[in-house]
Amino acid sequence: MKKKISVTISEEKLDEIARCVQKGEFRNKSHVVEYSLDKFLKEVIKNGRI
Repeated sequence: MKKKISVTISEEKLDEIARCVQKGEFRNKSHVVEYSLDKFLKEVIKNGRI
């Protein structure tokens, strides 16, 4: 199940996310954030930081 959250990010990062969506690399902004967070968490876990 997915839950809606609220985050605050810089305008520059939001513009970069929008470009990824416009290029068709991702379905929407949520997809970009979820994909990125998944990659980050896998790396953190792999390195034993959590």
